[in-house]
Amino acid sequence: MMAKQSIKFIVVFLLVLVSFKSFADGGSSHHEKGNVIDTPQEIKDHIKHHLKDSHDFHLFSDNAAGKHYGFSLPVIVWTSKGLKTFMSSAFHHDDAGHVVVDKGDVKLTKIHSKIYELNAGATAVTFDDKHHATNAHKVLDFSITKSVVGMLLAGVLMFLGFVTLAKGYKKGPIPTGIGRLLEPLVIYVRDDIARPNIGEKKYRKFMGFLLTVFFFIWILNLLGLTPLGFNVTGQIAVTACLAIFTVVIYLFSGSKDFWAHTLWMPGVPVILRPVLAVIELVGFLLIKPFSLLVRLFANMTAGHFVVMSLIALTITLKESFGAVGSTGMSLVLALFISVIEVLVAFLQAFIFTMLSSLFIGMAVEEHDHH
Repeated sequence: MMAKQSIKFIVVFLLVLVSFKSFADGGSSHHEKGNVIDTPQEIKDHIKHHLKDSHDFHLFSDNAAGKHYGFSLPVIVWTSKGLKTFMSSAFHHDDAGHVVVDKGDVKLTKIHSKIYELNAGATAVTFDDKHHATNAHKVLDFSITKSVVGMLLAGVLMFLGFVTLAKGYKKGPIPTGIGRLLEPLVIYVRDDIARPNIGEKKYRKFMGFLLTVFFFIWILNLLGLTPLGFNVTGQIAVTACLAIFTVVIYLFSGSKDFWAHTLWMPGVPVILRPVLAVIELVGFLLIKPFSLLVRLFANMTAGHFVVMSLIALTITLKESFGAVGSTGMSLVLALFISVIEVLVAFLQAFIFTMLSSLFIGMAVEEHDHH
């Protein structure tokens, strides 16, 4: 047990160290040669950049040589002239500013991680006082971004893990290998989440969804702690999609008693029933899914922001404590928060799954009338 705890501590320490090195190197692929992040505003912009989705992976920078190391991803966009595909490396940045990619009958550019199509006849991007493009409009972006890669990776890991678990049961009642890790978690979701909230008679119907959501969120949260820069559960579009899945399931699975109590609540004066029906519908259609998506999004984004802010202390406190002192303080604090983030990664997966099962249980519950 002590050996396993030591290994976990070393892994977290190495992850923090690599993340610390990546941040100190300067980071963002649009920085010019030799441009080191050393002001509060630059640090704030740098953190915001890394919390967003990206069309490429940036691993680290060599500020002395002005080189950035990483790899590009496929760009797939639907423009006014149809489908266009190319690699994101075409959006390289230089001293001239935003690069315009010419795809024959259409010109594209990328501004703050968003891809725009230039208006007909335009050759360069123009901006207003608030730095909004005035001669370009957004396109439908179906690109394989960093978040998409993270979700595909999580899906592959889940598929391999559960296939291994299923094959393990063919050899005997006790699984081996990765199955020993997955089996207690599956039993935990079944016995402590699904059964108490949905009920013994109907929980099996929803176990596939609950297990998928739990492991999907948990794996993505853990990937977000790696130096690869994944922040999938920190993208509100992802958490909103997960919440919509939950809404669709409990609305279409709702029993007749559920809809009767929602739309025409018994036991209250008739004049109040339409008002209560509106309140109940707003709760199930808006408030409950909103609480699901915002809780996961806000907690994971805040965790990444705090870790990167603590790493940035090595820059902001250099004058007060010296290079060695500020670096040591930053590393210790970032390591402490990263260990907590490992717990938060599991906790947020548990909370989302718990609330989803609770909402489903409220919808499928059969009321006994005496």
